[in-house]
Amino acid sequence: MSRVLGIDVGGTKVAVGVSVADGPEIAERVRLDSGAGALERALAAARGLDGSPAAVGFSTCGVVRDGRVRLAPNVPGWEGLELPRLLREEYGAVPVAIDNDVKAAAAAELRWGALRGVSTGVYLNLGTGLAAALVVGGQVVSGAHGAAGEIGYAQTVPGEPAFADGHVPLEERVSGAALAARGTALLGRPTTAAELLAHHGRGDGGARDASPGDAGGRAGLRGDADGAAGLVDEVIGLLAMSAANLCVTLDPERLVVGGGMMGAAGLIMPRLAAELRRAVPFPPEVRPARFADDAPLLGALALAHAAAQASRDA
Repeated sequence: MSRVLGIDVGGTKVAVGVSVADGPEIAERVRLDSGAGALERALAAARGLDGSPAAVGFSTCGVVRDGRVRLAPNVPGWEGLELPRLLREEYGAVPVAIDNDVKAAAAAELRWGALRGVSTGVYLNLGTGLAAALVVGGQVVSGAHGAAGEIGYAQTVPGEPAFADGHVPLEERVSGAALAARGTALLGRPTTAAELLAHHGRGDGGARDASPGDAGGRAGLRGDADGAAGLVDEVIGLLAMSAANLCVTLDPERLVVGGGMMGAAGLIMPRLAAELRRAVPFPPEVRPARFADDAPLLGALALAHAAAQASRDA
């Protein structure tokens, strides 16, 4: 089988990989830092892996609308980038498929993972940001402007600052970045979402004696254990409510949850499942994503395999 190429450009990293068989295996890969010149560096790395792929899949932060990348302010030079044109210039007649990172990850779950065989489903990504991908008829739904599933822009209370005001209301309260920022403000020292979730998951709020290597973190959480626990409860509760509302809207058969916050799956998944049983008339099955690591890159490779197959069938 011909080799296909996958490229993923996110807010913090660039990943490039090559796949031979149609499955979730990456034969070769390169990882780079994001930042200025991300596309040029990604394409150079791609040439080094395979200069003549059968197809290319590209996973990007933001969404592509009218030939340009939108909603991607965190990568220098990415907002407004004419990505489709630049990829046509690079690859010519080679089939190229582009989608945003969360929809690409959902494509990987559809092709090889926890959404395989599902007609109507939701992929929920809990990471630095917050977004979902909607599956209808066994296909990821793009929406009229490529922005279906951008639930981070959902309002949490009426009239709050929203997109037109430069805000992403739900993401600013529920995402990994939001939890870290709010935890840092609460505790008065830098903290991470993973630290807050881990302490809450142990049920100790950081109150037990610290090991020498963990003393600083535990001391910080011990300073406001109740507040930190309340913050985590609030975030997971709002996340569960939002997931339930999404499931009421779409009526999926399965909800698949992925992203970096799934390191705390034992804390998050039972709360999600319980809220769906409570609030959704026909609650879906809830599963963790198959692909915890490299999901957007595997998604790009899934897009590439689909594009290669469509080219062969044409």
